[in-house]
Order: sequence, then C-alpha cells, then structure tokens
Amino acid sequence: MEEELSLKEMQKTWHGSLRSYLIGFIASLLLTTLAFLLVYGQVFSGPILIMTISGLALVQAAFQLKYFLNLGKEEKPYWETFIFFFMLLILLIIVCGSLWIMHDLNVRMMNMETIAYD
Repeated sequence: MEEELSLKEMQKTWHGSLRSYLIGFIASLLLTTLAFLLVYGQVFSGPILIMTISGLALVQAAFQLKYFLNLGKEEKPYWETFIFFFMLLILLIIVCGSLWIMHDLNVRMMNMETIAYD
C-alpha cells in the first residue's frame, strides 16, 4: 500500500522551484520586450513583422508551458501532457471548423452583382 504524501511532498511534485519560475519570468519579459521594440522601432513591416511576433509568441508560450505549468515534468504516463495536447486538438478543430463555416457562408451570401455571369 502506498504511503500518504505530506503536503510539502505534494507541493514539491506539483510546483516548480523558484529558479524555474525566475527563468520563465525573465524569458517572458525579454520576449515581450523584444516584440515591443520590434514594433516600436519599426524594424520590420507587414507580413515579416507579423511572422516575427508570432514566432516570439510561440517561443514565449513554450517557455510558459515548461517553466510555469511544468508540462512534461510529471512522472509517466504523462497524463497532463496528453490532456494538454488533446485540448489543443479540440481547440484546433473548433477554430478551423468555425473559420471554414464562416468562409462558406460568406461565399454563399455574396452579392449577386459581384458574381460574373457567363
């Protein structure tokens, strides 16, 4: 039979250390500041700026998942990681499905004057 874990032992398994929180916080600050300076300094423009900021946002999301949510640090069978990726799959299905429906409705409701007749 398993022993009951004390509150301190449970916190150690579920919470990160001060070091990991500081690494995540400093990385988030640097990435946010970098994105702000790219826009403020007008280093890039148009699609390049959007792709750069999107890339920085993805890197920041990865840092937050690793250092704040401690995703992937749990013991096997990695249920939290599995549930997180399943949630991402469901979110992707909902967003893509909604965009697909809205696009289809837009095509079907076009003004008849804009449609060219043969």
